Amino acid sequence: MTMENLLQQRRSVRAFLPRAVDAATVRQLLETAAQAPSGGNMQPWRVTAVGGDALQALGAKASQTEPVSRPGLSYPPGLWEPYRSRRFDNGEDLYRAIGIGREDKAARLQQLAKNSQMFGAPVGVFVAVEERMGYAQWVDLGIYLQSFMLLAVEQGLATCAQGFWRLYNDMLIEQLALPAGYQIAFGIALGYEDPSASINQWRASRAPGGEWLTLQGFD
Repeated sequence: MTMENLLQQRRSVRAFLPRAVDAATVRQLLETAAQAPSGGNMQPWRVTAVGGDALQALGAKASQTEPVSRPGLSYPPGLWEPYRSRRFDNGEDLYRAIGIGREDKAARLQQLAKNSQMFGAPVGVFVAVEERMGYAQWVDLGIYLQSFMLLAVEQGLATCAQGFWRLYNDMLIEQLALPAGYQIAFGIALGYEDPSASINQWRASRAPGGEWLTLQGFD
């Protein structure tokens, strides 16, 4: 499978089969992803993979914990164009794909709550970074994340990266026994896609290159 194939096949899966992923595979994926480059070779990621009863317990704990939004770790306030429309359209398209109208707030909240269950995935991966780290190290985390997700596709697995878990930072730091001074960057659901789920038939769109790409100095 070529890199182009992996990039085309990777997507955010939001319904998984109840099929286990063995610990050896999880470890191999996470450790191989650490070949990702990082500034100064700092490798600022700290990764915890959770499965089985421990993952179910985390989901239950999240449902009992008040979410807390931390400034600067989500979308910018007063989101502007074209980003505002892209985000809005993405959400509307997703809910339309599963038959949930804009007025059905209860159903939308139920769908959102599935984040805390990793959408049924058997493995939850949590990536943390020291609070003292800066913008460049968060870029490094993104490179690690992409590397991991593409490796998962190569192994026939599916993923969904979740900023959702930043809302439960303090709870996760405690439950995962992370050292003081760390913060959760994101969670990742990992497992086997449920191809029969309607939400997995939906594909997020991509802006055409004409909106964001410039080439200079070429003949």
